Amino acid sequence: MPLTAAASAREILTGLHEVMAGRGTAQSKLDKVVDLVAGKMESEVCSIYLLRDNKLELFATHGLRKEAVHVTRLNLGEGLVGSIAAEGRILNLAEAASDAEFVYRPETGEERFHSFAGVPIIYRESPVGVLSVQHAEPRRYADVEIEALQTVAMVLSELIAGARLVDGARRRRLRSAGPLRLSGLKLVAGMAKGQAVFHEPRVTVEHTVAEDVEAERDRVYGAFRKMREQIDNMTREAEFGTTGEHAEILETYRMFAYDEGWSRRINEAIDSGLTAEAAIERVQQRTRARMREIDDPLLQERMHDLEDLSNRLMRIVSGRMGTAAQTGLAHDTVLVARNLGPAELLEYDRRRLKAVILEEGSLTAHMTIVARAMGVPVVGRLSDVRHTVEEGDTILVDGDNGSVLIRPSRPLQTSFDQRMALSQKRRAQFEAIRSLPAETTDRVPISVMVNAGLAEDALSLELTGADGIGLFRTEFQFLVSATMPGRESQLRLYKKVLDAAGDKPVVFRTLDIGGDKSLPYLSSGGEEAENPSMGWRALRLSLDRSTLMKAQARALIQAAAGRVLRVMFPMVSEPWEYEQARALFEAQVQWAEQGNRPLPRLIEYGAMLEVPALAEMLDQLLPRLDFISIGTNDLTQFLFAADRGDPRLAERYDWLSPAILRFLKRVITAARESEKPLRVCGEMSGRPLECMALIGLGAENFSITPAAVGPIKAMVRSLDAAAIRARMDHWLARPPNDIRRALTDWARRHRVAVG
Repeated sequence: MPLTAAASAREILTGLHEVMAGRGTAQSKLDKVVDLVAGKMESEVCSIYLLRDNKLELFATHGLRKEAVHVTRLNLGEGLVGSIAAEGRILNLAEAASDAEFVYRPETGEERFHSFAGVPIIYRESPVGVLSVQHAEPRRYADVEIEALQTVAMVLSELIAGARLVDGARRRRLRSAGPLRLSGLKLVAGMAKGQAVFHEPRVTVEHTVAEDVEAERDRVYGAFRKMREQIDNMTREAEFGTTGEHAEILETYRMFAYDEGWSRRINEAIDSGLTAEAAIERVQQRTRARMREIDDPLLQERMHDLEDLSNRLMRIVSGRMGTAAQTGLAHDTVLVARNLGPAELLEYDRRRLKAVILEEGSLTAHMTIVARAMGVPVVGRLSDVRHTVEEGDTILVDGDNGSVLIRPSRPLQTSFDQRMALSQKRRAQFEAIRSLPAETTDRVPISVMVNAGLAEDALSLELTGADGIGLFRTEFQFLVSATMPGRESQLRLYKKVLDAAGDKPVVFRTLDIGGDKSLPYLSSGGEEAENPSMGWRALRLSLDRSTLMKAQARALIQAAAGRVLRVMFPMVSEPWEYEQARALFEAQVQWAEQGNRPLPRLIEYGAMLEVPALAEMLDQLLPRLDFISIGTNDLTQFLFAADRGDPRLAERYDWLSPAILRFLKRVITAARESEKPLRVCGEMSGRPLECMALIGLGAENFSITPAAVGPIKAMVRSLDAAAIRARMDHWLARPPNDIRRALTDWARRHRVAVG
């Protein structure tokens, strides 16, 4: 009979404690463990595989052939057992042989067993083995059985480490290496250098079996109270204030701290006989396993917040409270962590914190948003970096390219210092032209605006000298909120942005959510899309959920009272979608009039051209618009049928392809003939060489990332617009083999500052 209660798990734990405390060799103890687990779980097979010399060796078994012990060996990633160890995940299969990862080893005699469940044996966050069970009857194991296996695996890790049954060769090789360059994910741009400091000392669970369950429960309750008090204090004292997106991020964090489900799972683990530290660790391991199964970046971020809190709770309950933030930074620091919560980042001294490098992290992470506002470079997705770096190592961080150099040699450090000095010199040059107009040498005025998504981003207008906000992504507020932002919350944000922009224009793009930007509190009502970027998102979602769009329209109308309101609809595919969205907005204007609410002085409506089909309907659409914007990111991937996030297609995703340039030329010409303002948004216009080509096509208005304003303005002020337009007309008529090379050579000959 399968396990049905925590009491059954406690029986296993008690038996394990007796085995480990008894006499005998490590091998004899492992033999007793597999017999014990198989008996208590009434499973026909229980096996232990340990990692030795980078191979998973069958070390003990109940139910498989004994002659296979120390004979059957699997590579990391090979078979079900190998994939568990390589990825640190949990497997629970009713029919093991039907799984694509299944590998049959005849010497084990396992062909008659159908069901399979396995968990990694983890020591100091690294898998060192696998504990598995099998049964002849096809069935999935219950959650309580999987949790029992995890508990056994935790206890086994102590025995295995103490008996030195596995080797740490891989880790030692990495640590003893000289200079090492790692490539990761660029999260926040910038260059920095400093000494490695670990965000938190690793709390090792030294005792897993509780002597007094109630005493352990009291320790956890006390730790929860202390942790919640800390979070409440941080939420009140956050340096970004008590309103806006950062406050909502911290409120989400606080919500997890008070989550009853999380505390209940830890309590249940204590019921099974674990110490407070072991109970927290077991729940944390389960969380990590779930994170590996989640594709949704927003839900992954929620799980990261929970792990961040688990680490905090573990430090409190063990009495090891000293994170690097609490002990203080003594020198210029590059912070090293698995992942980092937004509240913890805010605890650091910004004068000393130069950069952050993470094993995990994502572009939409709460911490990334806060770090961007702080101006701290961040590189993520650096696999096993905490086991690669030693405390105090010199680290060079190039957030512009997503690379990290650990323990650099003197020549490498000198080269990096020179690049940093050059970067600072270029920033000084950009600062010198900040207040000068973006005007070509032949007096063609160019509008350079910025993309934004947070209220704090409006400050970049003053810092960069940009002409306004050409694209305010209103969905950011929704992506960082735990619940649907109400009309009042949206109103406050939009008014704050308009106030910060002053007399400079702001273009608000209505919500672009759905698809790959899913929200946990907004159900699509259908199955997950195979191509989310081309699915139920943006204007399609807003028109379908008109209540959502009405609330946003009312907030924008009220926020822009007495001013010009510029509204842009994303992902318009056909003119009727634009008309329907505009009619919905104008109905809300009537609502405001009827309620005697103050109105905007003028409302301008625009559409984003991201879907190529819309280009075929411009003759119908342009007369109805006040302005049009080209979203180059989505447009180019749709034109090339190339996912911009797929690294295998990176070389083919080229904005300087004659196909995209001809397409853009046609749209730019159509807008000029209709006398409708056109703006190019997205990464393409933020790159000097590509922006030069766009000016050559006739574009004169751009919206780019704030960091790109200086380089783009410098390029514009060194460019003869008439000359590049004549050359582009020639190249579009007869494209050269490599138009990127041709543009680069032309820029060099004409001394255009393309970087």
